[in-house]
Amino acid sequence: MRRPSMKKTKASTTSAAASPSKCSTGAKRVKAPAAPKETMYFEEKRSLEDLWQAAFPVGTEWDNMDRLREFNWNFTNLESAFEEGGELHGKKVYMFGSTEPQLLEVNGKLKVTLIPIVVVVVSPIPPSDKIGITSVQRAAEEIIPMKAMKMAWIPYIPLEDRDKEVVRLKTQIYTMGCTQRRSALKHLKNERVKQYDYCLPYFQPLNPETRAAFENMRFYKFYPVQTPDTPDISKWKVAYINRYYGKAHVVV
Repeated sequence: MRRPSMKKTKASTTSAAASPSKCSTGAKRVKAPAAPKETMYFEEKRSLEDLWQAAFPVGTEWDNMDRLREFNWNFTNLESAFEEGGELHGKKVYMFGSTEPQLLEVNGKLKVTLIPIVVVVVSPIPPSDKIGITSVQRAAEEIIPMKAMKMAWIPYIPLEDRDKEVVRLKTQIYTMGCTQRRSALKHLKNERVKQYDYCLPYFQPLNPETRAAFENMRFYKFYPVQTPDTPDISKWKVAYINRYYGKAHVVV
């Protein structure tokens, strides 16, 4: 008689071992509870948070523009002035920026730092459509149209209104903007590039038609608010703006 083959028995045993689920008592696998998702919080942007940056820093060398980002400058004082109850709320204004180099203490060391400032002109009409180009190196002062330097008074739209149709907005805030692209400077002559370094916002001469408006103009000069992230500039605040505007009525 032929002896029974053991291969089938082994295969059967292997199959049973490889498939324990077939011998399961019916118990279901319990999944571990998912870890709770961590809630992310983002600081809400203020409506006028980038207002100071919208004012082009006239007269600042192009190579120094990036130095304005060395510190997290805070201009909440400027924002507050335009909010309800603020001194500039509801007033028509024209703004431009600038920088003032000072030797400041930074992390225990003295460092030449560019302090950004913002000048606000309260006026029903633009202070001027001209720009002055002057420096100790230039033989003569030059007064040219702002558009010749690709500058213009641009309406400022608060962050909360930027998703609305511009034609329906009636802004009271205008900032001096510049459309000259830094990437295109390499195609300009060096003399042309240097003109931007010597630009000064010009103040329009008085004439009988605009005398009343100019006599009622007020100049506000804003410095950054002191924060733990920025150097102390309290003793460097001055009222002087430039040779055309003279001194500010209010320094903040």
